[in-house]
Amino acid sequence: MKIKEIAELVGGEIVGAPSDDEYEVVKAFASDLMSDVLRFSMDETVLITGLCNNQTMRTSEMADLRVVLIGRDKQPDAEMLELAEDSGITIIKSKYSIFKISGILYAAGIQPLY
Repeated sequence: MKIKEIAELVGGEIVGAPSDDEYEVVKAFASDLMSDVLRFSMDETVLITGLCNNQTMRTSEMADLRVVLIGRDKQPDAEMLELAEDSGITIIKSKYSIFKISGILYAAGIQPLY
């Protein structure tokens, strides 16, 4: 599923780095614990989180994530957006809860990471 399709499904807005129109997301992983993110291979995965800070971007960069979906109507600050831009990570922000976002994406065919 393309990044723009994900954003539309979750009533989200794409911010940060411009989205790659060709990038295909196949899996999703929901976590606020960044140590859990580093445990798995994140190829073709969107991270769904409510953690909206620089740690999220640093961890995403280390995990080679290309898409982070921030729920609970959290607003990334300028420094977080700058880190996303520098790392080429697209941020989608959504007003929905992490649970609702996960359910919507699962129902649309996105597979769980494990």
